[in-house]
Amino acid sequence: MRFGRTSKAVGVAAVAALALSACAANTGAETPEESAEGEATGGNVRVVEVNGFSSFNSNSSEGNSDINGRIAYATHSGFVYINNDLEVVENEDFGSMEVLSEDPLSVKYTVNEGVNWSDGEPVDGGDLLLSWAIGSGHFNDAKTDEAGEVVSGATYFDYAGDTGGLGLTELPEIGDDGRSITLNYSEPFADYQVAFGLMSEGGISTPAHVVAEKGGLADEDALIELIQTSPEGDPEKPVERPELQAVADFWNAGFDTKSLPSDPSLYLSNGPFIASAMTPDQSMTLTRNEDYSWGPMPKVDEITVRYIGEAPAQVQALQNGEADIIAPQASADTVEQLEAIEGVTVSRGNELSYDHLDLNFSGVFAEESVREAFMKTVPRQQLVETIVKKLNPDAEPLDSQLFLTDQEPYEESAANNGSEAYAEVDIEGAKELLAGATPEVRIMYNRDNPNRLNSYTLIAESAAKAGFKVIDGGLGASDWSAALGNGTYDATIFGWINSGVGVSGVPQIFKTGNGSNFNGFSSPEADELMDELIVTTDPDAQDDLQIQIDKLIWDSKYGLPLFQVPGVDAYSDNITGIEYMPNQTGVWWNFWDWEVVQ
Repeated sequence: MRFGRTSKAVGVAAVAALALSACAANTGAETPEESAEGEATGGNVRVVEVNGFSSFNSNSSEGNSDINGRIAYATHSGFVYINNDLEVVENEDFGSMEVLSEDPLSVKYTVNEGVNWSDGEPVDGGDLLLSWAIGSGHFNDAKTDEAGEVVSGATYFDYAGDTGGLGLTELPEIGDDGRSITLNYSEPFADYQVAFGLMSEGGISTPAHVVAEKGGLADEDALIELIQTSPEGDPEKPVERPELQAVADFWNAGFDTKSLPSDPSLYLSNGPFIASAMTPDQSMTLTRNEDYSWGPMPKVDEITVRYIGEAPAQVQALQNGEADIIAPQASADTVEQLEAIEGVTVSRGNELSYDHLDLNFSGVFAEESVREAFMKTVPRQQLVETIVKKLNPDAEPLDSQLFLTDQEPYEESAANNGSEAYAEVDIEGAKELLAGATPEVRIMYNRDNPNRLNSYTLIAESAAKAGFKVIDGGLGASDWSAALGNGTYDATIFGWINSGVGVSGVPQIFKTGNGSNFNGFSSPEADELMDELIVTTDPDAQDDLQIQIDKLIWDSKYGLPLFQVPGVDAYSDNITGIEYMPNQTGVWWNFWDWEVVQ
């Protein structure tokens, strides 16, 4: 699964809720103007998001959250996007993908003439080459031990996705046109269509000329030369690359911000909208990019995004006319409140998302027996009853790390992966494994997310019965995702959301040393299966491989999936063009169809 930390087909973005900052946006819908084609255009749409924005680089491990990805989606373009039938749609106005050969696989990616960054610089082969260098892990020479800890070398770009796919390619050459590169794959790559990222991940979102200059190089040409002349990473013979490290350091953190940077180069757009205002932990405003003409054209001029973590406050904002579109955390009470509001449409469905508890493979949980003991205390059925059951009477605890309940391989995988051992709480079994020990466990989660707070409370209470000393490590809504994998906690509760296409999300999260492998899981056998998975194009064979991987994850005492997340969107009848989407883009997937009416 590509998850978007609720993560990606190819990546990941996390589903989490952000604290409400009750700043009222302007109220009332504007009267749309008539375009030359007779379609209504103009006006402002006010959208409420659960999480708070934190980075203009949604492809880094720290920036890879759902809200950052959605803003990137609205402000950048790429070769493809996913529609709400979970089909990959090519954006031919942006560029083209030409399969030159199927065996061996060779694909030419070309950006069309006239596609520019908002500072006037073209989106070109240098941008593609930088994206390749980041997504392929070409320069990485980090070597890890059996626990997944780096013992030598370095991982340069802190990329949230998996590098296995683009890692099958040799160093590409930029075409004579300056706008293309050709990737020659050593083996078939199942997800080649999304090799340069989905538009839902920002497409081509970090400009090479900016990364070059901010990373200490003279210009984009110097970056191209650096990439083309630096030796490929070799974990057996690691070398220091200070110039490349400086470039990577900027890419990793230089776009992180909660306020609008004074330097416009840090938030350049090559898509329909561009950021124009930000209030930290409260809101941001997107304004139409007047130069944009290389993809679906939006009908509104401005989008105001507010961050409201609590569902009742989202509902109140919609009811008061202070918001046009909301996607609160689903609950029976929330749906009942929404359906009672006149002039509001409510859409419901399962999300391609699940909440889970992950245990670090270090510190207090370095011993498998301690991980197993903690897993035995987790009241998964109680969590479902408390959080999900009222909204979905058929909800059950999720029994797979790779499949959701409405996916065909789910039942077979759940029946064979060992999940039945954790169907019920077993406090006595946990005590037996602990043998009188009272381990101290710090759990990190989004404290501003009511569902995550509820999960933490119930898990902590149950674990205490077995002797665990649980410490509340909850962080704020715009801070928790940046803390993932930083070693300050022992366990974490959060969510992954699947794009609905591709298989690269499996190694993104579970392969040794990858950017979204936050708890240090490492299995040579699983790594080998994941390497096979990304070069397997037959769907049935992909399912078989994932079933094997799922069992290895459970056997390792990784932690526990908790439940699949139900989704609910609601919007004012003053807005048209909204269509339900279960993946990480949510209602944003067709924002260009949004229209303000009266």
